[in-house]
Amino acid sequence: MEYTVKKLGMLAGVSTRTLRYYDEIGLLKPARTNSSGYRIYGQVEVDKLQQILFYKELGLELDLIMDVLNDPCFDANQALREHRTKLLDKRDQLDLLIANVDKTIGVKEGRISMSDKEKFAGFKQELIEENERKYGNETREKYGDETINQSNAKLQNMTQEDYEKVTRLAEQVHETLAVALKVGDPSSDIAQKAADLHKQWLTYYWSEYSKEAHAGLAQMYVDDERFKAYYDKDQDGAAEFLRDAIHIYTGMKK
Repeated sequence: MEYTVKKLGMLAGVSTRTLRYYDEIGLLKPARTNSSGYRIYGQVEVDKLQQILFYKELGLELDLIMDVLNDPCFDANQALREHRTKLLDKRDQLDLLIANVDKTIGVKEGRISMSDKEKFAGFKQELIEENERKYGNETREKYGDETINQSNAKLQNMTQEDYEKVTRLAEQVHETLAVALKVGDPSSDIAQKAADLHKQWLTYYWSEYSKEAHAGLAQMYVDDERFKAYYDKDQDGAAEFLRDAIHIYTGMKK
């Protein structure tokens, strides 16, 4: 079966403007253009749009989706199996959050009691799942499953007090880094303070700290566009500056 832009948009629940944009950037080209100038999409394009929407639901950026779908090694069946696994993980996460909300309602109504650990379990699990979706493949490849599993377990067992401390540390890293960038010297006292705060932040997640691993993570912040975008969102060059400061802090500067 074939579809015009309008019909495909209605079928998939996306706007015609979105489909035209996908065509413009080369993400989803129509099968052909008819004599009246209308874009016409066939079954191949319908299946590809399904893949695009799956990946968007999982939080991938359009340029990364394009790279994945254009990879000559791309296996649609394997991708669907991976989508299913991730959707099941997401369902488990939502079930945990729903249970957390139900318990909280019960506490408010005086029907049950709830420990502080239970109150934050759902939110910590959500953070773990988000990190796995975004960076799981890269971090597991670099550090191994055992290290990442230990890190996730450490986060899940955090007390409310520790969770608040590590959240504040993350804010301090960004605040201090912003000041250090104005100084412009990664070896300056303020830049080294940012590196030290980053180390303190890491120790809440890592079961064991090492200078080599810290320096390696800092390099990943530059090499991986998603990590880079996280630090560069406030100011261009922040990821590279933080890496340089951490490499000096750890003594790994080449």
